[in-house]
Amino acid sequence: MQYRYIGKSGLRVTPLCLGTMTFGSGADKKESFRIMDKAYDAGINFFDTAELYPVPPSAHYAGLTEEIVGEWLQTKPRDSVIVASKVAGAANGWFVPPIRHGLTAIDRFHITKALDETLKRLKTDYIDLYQVHWPDMTVPIEESLYVLDQFIKAGKIRYIGTSNDSAYGLTKANEVSKFKNLARFQSIQNNFSMLNQRFMDELANVCRKENISLLPYSPLAGGVLTGKYNQKFYPENARFAKYLNSENPRMRAQASRFVNKGTLTSTQKYLEIAQEYDVNLTTLATAWSMHFDFIASTIIGATTAEQLDDTLAGLDYKISTELMEKLDTVHKKILYPMG
Repeated sequence: MQYRYIGKSGLRVTPLCLGTMTFGSGADKKESFRIMDKAYDAGINFFDTAELYPVPPSAHYAGLTEEIVGEWLQTKPRDSVIVASKVAGAANGWFVPPIRHGLTAIDRFHITKALDETLKRLKTDYIDLYQVHWPDMTVPIEESLYVLDQFIKAGKIRYIGTSNDSAYGLTKANEVSKFKNLARFQSIQNNFSMLNQRFMDELANVCRKENISLLPYSPLAGGVLTGKYNQKFYPENARFAKYLNSENPRMRAQASRFVNKGTLTSTQKYLEIAQEYDVNLTTLATAWSMHFDFIASTIIGATTAEQLDDTLAGLDYKISTELMEKLDTVHKKILYPMG
């Protein structure tokens, strides 16, 4: 197993990270344990969760994923696992979290409350990487970073990161950390896949210049890059099949972003290329997401242990220059199919 470092931190992680957002909803506790055991036995040492999980977020189930992960952690040497979690983003953003009465913010009160509860659920006294789930447009970044820096000094957090952020947001935070002598974001966790290459427009340059690592999530574009939506009928239990019929307008909008004419046409072309090179598209998409120098670890997910087989195979699959050129051609013909 080859390891990579996150940013300028001491976090030495595997190129794949196990995401846990389905634990407690798509996968029950028993299956979640099977998934984590399989990843751990395959050499994966990096696990990502959040206080809002499982998805779709709800007040009733929020925190359940961390409880499951915390119980599983007791079966392993704590320092053999790099654990990442997240404080819910601010309620003034694109989504109002169904926790803390919909009043979340990235301020002292909410960070403190979220971190204390996460530590209890995970049954640990420290988090290796604590991330802001999405930015706060109201609370100054100086305040957020100051509080996070204090928790690092207290030993409750080792390093910090951000998620779903912009080039401006990451650069602003990075410069504030420099001038205020505060701990900086070592990572950014954004959506990134063959169907969503927006990160390479500006953020990749920031990461390269400042040595900040991308931890890409949704390398399979929410399952679209498995090809399961390129069928006459969508699988009944598929996430976006459910979302498309949801009464929640946000869920319908998300489904339309992932499943549309552009994404399905692109996926069909990727399927044909994968067939030409005799590789499973899931494996190819996973390998592609680990291919770039600004990436530390790609976050994969599963609802069954068996689903990990094709993604784990991406660890050993090498993309040739010729193959990469063919994949790039698809993107050039259908730019930004996810918008």
